[in-house]
Amino acid sequence: MPLKLTTYYHGSDIPELPGNNTFHSIELFHIYEATPGYTPLLIVASEAEKPVAKLLAAVRKSARLFPPAIIKRCEVYGTGEYFDETIDKEFVFGEMLQRLTAEALREAFLIEFRNLENSLFGYKSFRKNHYFAINWLRVRNSLHSIEHVESRFSPSRIRQIKKGLKNGAEVKEAHTPEEVHAFSQMLHHVYSSKIRRHFPSRVFFLRMEEEMMKGEQSKIFIVTYKDKIIGGSACIYSEDSAYLWFSGGMRKTYALQYPGILAVWYALFDAKQRGYHHLEFMDVGLPFRKHGYREFVLRFGGKQSSTRRWFLFRWEWLNKLLNKIYE
Repeated sequence: MPLKLTTYYHGSDIPELPGNNTFHSIELFHIYEATPGYTPLLIVASEAEKPVAKLLAAVRKSARLFPPAIIKRCEVYGTGEYFDETIDKEFVFGEMLQRLTAEALREAFLIEFRNLENSLFGYKSFRKNHYFAINWLRVRNSLHSIEHVESRFSPSRIRQIKKGLKNGAEVKEAHTPEEVHAFSQMLHHVYSSKIRRHFPSRVFFLRMEEEMMKGEQSKIFIVTYKDKIIGGSACIYSEDSAYLWFSGGMRKTYALQYPGILAVWYALFDAKQRGYHHLEFMDVGLPFRKHGYREFVLRFGGKQSSTRRWFLFRWEWLNKLLNKIYE
């Protein structure tokens, strides 16, 4: 039976679709669509008018200092979601990948597939479309096999959490648009000093509150001190896992309250309380380079493992060169 591919560029055109993978959800499409600097596209594969798979991608503006430039990059989290266990998933992914590559390279200079659950899935399709792979690292905390999340923390990390709370810091879930707005302002200030970390428009978090938090697909946690937000974290939830997407704190101004540490601790605590099997930290860096954020989160007791990311540039000669380097 022939496979039909449909590409959607506007949320209002997307029909009701099955699935529970947040990274390929209509809700995340709407968030991207409303956020300045983002352009989402959703590819839906169907057989006999019945959807069998979908793949969500987002093209966003990316500033680079070396060389100075603003480029557009297309990011995909995972390799799509599949609704029919009888289909050939590798074949369907290959067809969706070919369509996405053609569509995205009209706007983007670079396509990147990240956070792959199975780093071997789609290998032949990626190679066929001239993508190259770079080894990456992931850090995950297992939550289902322990009674308390703190049981795997380093002793110094536990002392810092206790000191932060004793020194007047409080942690809670954000519930109002005002709290979400203040959280995004604080985090934008924190991220602006880190030139290698991407931070979306504040609209992203306000739309996250509108689209996902009511259905508990996402949560924002805030660390406060004397009614001022000094830290926080943003998580999304997909299937049996939690993902910490953004976190930070005003650690220099409020060193005694340890806001960044409390923000991560509470995200782990909440995920455990709600029965998620794992919490994964997003974007912990390359395996052959020191990464301050990775070192920071590993002290919460997570384990690091190898994975890969797939990349494709618009310039064919550059892909050929990098394919030879990373064979």
